[in-house]
Amino acid sequence: MQQKLISLAVAATVLVSGSALAQEVVRIGYVGPLSGQSAHLGTDTSNGARLAVEDLNAKGFRINGKAVKFVLQAEDDAADPKQATAAAQKLADAKVNGVIGHQTSGTSIPASRIYYNAGIPQISASATSPVYTHQKFNTTFRVVANDNKLGASLGDYAVKKLGAKKIAVIDDRTAYGQGLADEFAKGVRKSGGGVQIVAREFTNDKATDFSAIITSIRAKNPDLVFFGGMDSVGGPLVRQMKALGIKTKLAGGDGICTEAMPKLAGPTVGDEAIVCAEAGGVTAASQKKVDEFGARYKKRFGQDVQIYAAYSYDAVMTMAAAMADAKSADPKKYLPSLFKVSYQGNIGTVAFDQFGDIKDGALTLYTFKGGKKSLIEVIK
Repeated sequence: MQQKLISLAVAATVLVSGSALAQEVVRIGYVGPLSGQSAHLGTDTSNGARLAVEDLNAKGFRINGKAVKFVLQAEDDAADPKQATAAAQKLADAKVNGVIGHQTSGTSIPASRIYYNAGIPQISASATSPVYTHQKFNTTFRVVANDNKLGASLGDYAVKKLGAKKIAVIDDRTAYGQGLADEFAKGVRKSGGGVQIVAREFTNDKATDFSAIITSIRAKNPDLVFFGGMDSVGGPLVRQMKALGIKTKLAGGDGICTEAMPKLAGPTVGDEAIVCAEAGGVTAASQKKVDEFGARYKKRFGQDVQIYAAYSYDAVMTMAAAMADAKSADPKKYLPSLFKVSYQGNIGTVAFDQFGDIKDGALTLYTFKGGKKSLIEVIK
């Protein structure tokens, strides 16, 4: 009897072991700034991807009828292009099934060649430079609108809704900041009405002292200042603008459209002093889903969503949907399915055009009131 029990136990162990070996592991890479000035944004996006992986595993996601286990491999690029390519090569060498990231255009663009050469699909939840998806790499995708739309819409809004006539433009010389500022300037000029770009100034993404730039701009007496860059620079810039007597509004893109922006800008910045556009749009029909996601996110991670957690969540889910459609997690087999996929996510419908840009990309205009983001409108 004892021998029979031992034999049964051994047989059970073999079955369990064989089952575990049979379960395919799908590795999803994530890369973004998990350290440095933009770590709060990278952590936010990484958490969104992690929550998606946990949800896929919790519901026993299947590919071609077989349950698979998703694993997230997160890498830090510190928003630095050189570190980004090193992280990309690490994921390529690990033969991950797909990549979510990178956070910025300046890191997504150089990393994209590595993923293309390795045949690994890359979906960014936040990179907005048009260059990213227009390099003739069929592995690049994004779930947000690009800078062409964001800059043009902001420029049009600045002229027609804010009534700006004299605008100063500053950028941080990154691929994201400079590209957005250029598109904004184009949008301003297209809006007509005799609007002038009275100053075009440059800083860098590590700067802390803007006194020379602000003094130069102040002499031009602008009624709006536009900044292309991230909140870690934009916040101190606003703080110093107010200290040196420039009381006009600051406009910018998604880099300054974060929950951290009011704290970085300081308590002297009043309500509606900042207008920003987030490269993604949540319509009234999707708002309930986004709110529910935000509540789940806070319960899981103990903090509020910054900007793009819902977008990185949907990026993972879209990638998984393409794998399911292709009946394979092999990048070569599911890559064509990404161009056909239509996933109903938190942010609305995710579907891509021939370049990998999201179809019908929207953007959302915000201001800040009482230290919190306040919706102005969604633009399609």
